Amino acid sequence: MLIRSTIIYLPAILLPRISAILLLIVMTRLVSQTEYGLLALVVAIGEMTDAAVSNWLRIALLRLGGTGTIASGSLKRAATVLGATSVTAILVAIFASFLIVPERASEFALAVSAYIVAGSVSRHALCILQMQQRRVTYTMMEFARSICVIVLPIAAVLFIEPTFLAASLATSLGTLLCGLIGLRVAYSKVEHGPARFSYSELFSLGVPLIVLALISFGLDAIERPLLKLFHDAGVVAIYAAAYALARQPIDILGNAINQGAFPEMVSIFDTRGPAAAGAFIVQQLNLIAMLILPAGAFLMVLGPDIVGLVLPASYHADASAMFPVVVVSVVLFNFKVFVFDNVFHAHKRNWLQSASLLPGAVIGIALSLYLIPTYAALGAAWGYLAACGIGLLTSIAMSSSLLRLPVALGDLARALTVALGVFVATALVRQLTADQWVLVRLVLAGAAGGMAFLALVALLHRQEARTLMTTLRLRRA
Repeated sequence: MLIRSTIIYLPAILLPRISAILLLIVMTRLVSQTEYGLLALVVAIGEMTDAAVSNWLRIALLRLGGTGTIASGSLKRAATVLGATSVTAILVAIFASFLIVPERASEFALAVSAYIVAGSVSRHALCILQMQQRRVTYTMMEFARSICVIVLPIAAVLFIEPTFLAASLATSLGTLLCGLIGLRVAYSKVEHGPARFSYSELFSLGVPLIVLALISFGLDAIERPLLKLFHDAGVVAIYAAAYALARQPIDILGNAINQGAFPEMVSIFDTRGPAAAGAFIVQQLNLIAMLILPAGAFLMVLGPDIVGLVLPASYHADASAMFPVVVVSVVLFNFKVFVFDNVFHAHKRNWLQSASLLPGAVIGIALSLYLIPTYAALGAAWGYLAACGIGLLTSIAMSSSLLRLPVALGDLARALTVALGVFVATALVRQLTADQWVLVRLVLAGAAGGMAFLALVALLHRQEARTLMTTLRLRRA
């Protein structure tokens, strides 16, 4: 069931991130480094406020509103809260715009405000579809959004003006249009009925999640505003580009696993109890380890080649230096958010989740303030690594007081063995093809890493491999 839901949700996670990478490749060449840096800042501020506005509402609705048949009263209550929090977030974003980008505050505030509105509508539609377990519709909506958010901003930059404002507004327009269509589709299957929760229940679960989102900003995105304050938007562009390239592949896997697993996990917790939910979370841990650790090893080896192929020459040196640091950080962050933090969600103890983030966020910000003035983007990457590592350790310690997960060290050892094999195979072929064109080197080294992954997984999980082969033979017959 876990693998099946991961495969179903994978396109919905994969497509927007592919479009984001394609947009990165194009935008770094169509607009100046300063304009791309401002665009990255819009996304950073927009994502932080969007998480505080609507992402917490998604989690709260999934936890309180149930799955399957959704009552109109629950959604009406959530929509009212969403409207109020969106207005608050826009006001905060306008204030932040004048603080962070005083030279172009009006344009920046407009771009962030549009981002917040579009993101709120889109997330709300996706949340309802997820509650209804309409996975195919969810994927189709994300596919449409992926097309819009790459076509519209490129068209805006080419035919209107090559600025961050034109690109950002076009992206928000595409997100908003797809969100409105998604809402119409989602509400067509909503049944009339009273809300399953009160406002007090919603806020008692939601307020810790809002605090969590604000602390997460300190963990995940504060480096970009700090880089702008200490340096300029051009340095922000380098950090944002390398961060996106290093993070997206790993986040695709983690999000695809958690997208289907999270509703299933909370349902198991409510119906079968903590022990059954703990066993399910361990399955999720093992799957994440088996996929993310080899992916991280692969990216560690090929980071300089990926940067060299995708980004303009002015980005290469600094982006290549910070690439492996971000890869390790994102691997740690995925284990925290998609494994151990799920224990807090299951027990509805989200204040503890916020507390688990706080030590890492504080130390990460302090280290960034110390390193960024001297080391710029690389200093920001080291600050992020410290925040993620401390955040994971804190989450493990605090979640264990609620539910001690029955982790099998043998499964983790097998995942590490696969990751090591992928690293060695990829590095060896990369070294042998060092004189080849970068694209040829990437293809050959990537193929070697992929074959090593498949061979080692089949060797270390023989029974599962036999079962899969038998199933495939039966289907062919």
